Amino acid sequence: MARYAFTVRLSLTEGNTSGRDIEIAEGRFGLVRSEAPKFETWADQFLESVQHPNTKRAYKSCVVALKSHFKGLKLSEVTGDRIELFKQARLKAGTGPATINRNLAVLRRMMKLAERQRLISRSPFSEVEFLEERSGRRQPHILTWDEEKRLLAVAAAMLRALIVLLLETGLRIGREALPLRWENVDFLDGAIIVRKSKTLAGRRCIPLSETCKKELLEWRSLAGPEVSPYVFPNMRKATVHLKGVRKPWVKALKAASISYFPIYNLRATFASRLSAAGAPDNMVAGMLGHSSVSIVNTYAKVDEFRGEAIRKLETLRATSVN
Repeated sequence: MARYAFTVRLSLTEGNTSGRDIEIAEGRFGLVRSEAPKFETWADQFLESVQHPNTKRAYKSCVVALKSHFKGLKLSEVTGDRIELFKQARLKAGTGPATINRNLAVLRRMMKLAERQRLISRSPFSEVEFLEERSGRRQPHILTWDEEKRLLAVAAAMLRALIVLLLETGLRIGREALPLRWENVDFLDGAIIVRKSKTLAGRRCIPLSETCKKELLEWRSLAGPEVSPYVFPNMRKATVHLKGVRKPWVKALKAASISYFPIYNLRATFASRLSAAGAPDNMVAGMLGHSSVSIVNTYAKVDEFRGEAIRKLETLRATSVN
């Protein structure tokens, strides 16, 4: 095959071409267009092509790890065997399976794009399996009703509003909650409109529970649109939103005598409470903005039932608290 590809290139330079030669030269029979680039070069080009800043930031650490291991190799030399060696080396270094799988997912995307651009004949991932990570994955902390009460009692006003928002809507804290604007909180109809998210499914309308509406209204009276367009502004520069709340979150947990867990777990608490309230799995996934093949056919039917799900959640709260 390699010798024939060379003959085709030679015939093209000499002007001795046929229709079949041109088709083969164009890669229609699986031949690569040119010599494969170095892995580092392709990795840099791939990272540069990623448009979303959050996605690029997430990919960057993966690309650094991949470049370190496959340094000096041509793209075509990244084989299934070498990827297996990468997995073993990362495990030996103490890297967790979930992190390694994220590295592999980025590498798979890189190699698939290289295949599409005919820089390699085929992606080696037909020979590669991802690591099993569920057994070693840390289970999220599901906030109890009592813990919620203690936490809200000690949290400062802004953090309290954020905690309630996360518990009542399941928003992603970094991509959806902290960048939330007042213009996307509809108090009249009782809904939050998520216009930007990590997936298309993430762009959604979430009904506001009475608990959440009351808390946001109280927070708006302290720091509403006249202070900042953002619901959770950086108080030193109100034109931008908060990027994180780790320090006040840790302080509040300590004051409430609750062992540390990431604030992102409040999203899992929301999902667990919805399920306990009787909401079906497909609707819970839709409320969370999950993008999954398993919910594609049912996602479109979720909207009309969301309000009922929130009412069920409030009934569960009232019963549990009382």
